[in-house]
Parts: sequence; C-alpha cells; structure tokens
Amino acid sequence: MGMMIGISFQSQTEGRPTLASYSRFFSNDLVLAGLARTVVMSGLVALCVTVLAYPLAYYLARATSRWRTFIFALAIAPELAGVVLRTYGWLIILEDRGFINSALIWTGLITEPLPLSKNLFGVVVGLTHVILPFGVLSLLTSLQGINPNLEKSAQILGASRLAVIRHIILPLSVPGIVSSFLIGFTMAASAYATPALLGGAGFKVMATMVYEQVLFYLDWPFAAVMANVLLILMLAAGFIGSRLESRLHQKLHL
Repeated sequence: MGMMIGISFQSQTEGRPTLASYSRFFSNDLVLAGLARTVVMSGLVALCVTVLAYPLAYYLARATSRWRTFIFALAIAPELAGVVLRTYGWLIILEDRGFINSALIWTGLITEPLPLSKNLFGVVVGLTHVILPFGVLSLLTSLQGINPNLEKSAQILGASRLAVIRHIILPLSVPGIVSSFLIGFTMAASAYATPALLGGAGFKVMATMVYEQVLFYLDWPFAAVMANVLLILMLAAGFIGSRLESRLHQKLHL
C-alpha cells in the first residue's frame, strides 16, 4: 500500500516526485466518467444484492423444515464455481444470440435482440449473482440474532405480519442491511472479470482502467492514482455506512 502511494507521486519517465498523475486524473473526463460509472454500478449491485438476499436470509433464519439445508446449499452454491465461469454463463444467457433473446425472438415477442449485455444492465446482473451469497450470509447472521419471541409477542398483541416486519424485524436488522450493502458495494467496485466480460470494451470502470494502465500503457503512476482513488472511495463508503448505522440505532432507540 505504501509503495502504491509512493508510485502515484512519481513521474512516469524520470521518477521524480510530482503531482502530474493526480492532476491528469481529475482533469480527464474519460477517467472521471469511469469513476462515476463505478459508483453507479456498485450502488445498483449493492441495492440488488441486499433486496434479493433479505427475504432468503429471513427464511433461512426462521425455517425449521428439512428444506432449509437444501435452500441454504443452493444460496451459497454459486461460490463453488469460479467468477469467470459464472460470468461466461451469464454471457451465454444475455448476449444477442443468447438464451433470452433467442427465446423471445422464437416466440415472436421481439424482432431484434434486446441489449442485455455489453452494458450496465448485464454487469449489474452478473455481479449481483456473484455477490449475492455474501449478502445472504451477512443478513442471516443479523436476523438469527433477533429473538423470535419478539415477533410472536407482537402477533399475540394483535400486530399484523406487515407491522411486525416494519416495526420489529427491519429496525433490528439494520446492522445486517448496512453490512450487506457495504459488502456488495466494495466487492462490486473492485471487481474486474465481470465488468470486463459482460460490459465489453466500451464499459470502463476503475478496475478495468487500472488493468489497462498497468499492462497496456505501462503507466504505473497513473494506475496507482486510480487504485488510490478507488481505495478512498471504498473507505468513504464504509465510513458513511457506519455513521448511517449509528444514526439509525439512535433514531430507533436500539
């Protein structure tokens, strides 16, 4: 980490100390667009992971049937395959001649393939699938810590199922929700394989741009600047998340 910070202040050719790489970063519209694209992509992935993982984690936390083990295995099964393998699977499904477009064209619902890959939609779908097991595990730990007797007591006193979820389960599971969101955001922001394969050459995010600078342009100082900015972005997300969690705790009198 110290070496990366030091390299970011070096000149590419002469090795002397300079702020040229930082000045170039904040004056390059293409790089700033990539940074904004990274933030949007990571936020959408974190939101999708948290929303999809919550009901599944709640079922796993409360279920007592024999199906619980089977569904838990299905929830974490994607981690048994590599990220590249899973991404290629989504590429086969989402590409212009993939399963979805072929099925829609065959049924006559569309005449031209839908743009499901080589864009933000395809990357968000692929990353959500990759990161979803981590969101489930994060929320499962939080939901298992909530005493089931609280829900039973509220229902005995006349609270509806929706009221129990809104006033008991959701407030008590705020730490898990924040944790799931942060895990999803940081893992999506640093992901390389899925944005590179599902996003295509025109979909630039910080991780793919760092790769290009190191291997294609051999501009290590500029790549170090990008990596430092990406690290600061994730640290800022973690700080804001912890502050938000603390404020929600105070607001809800937890």
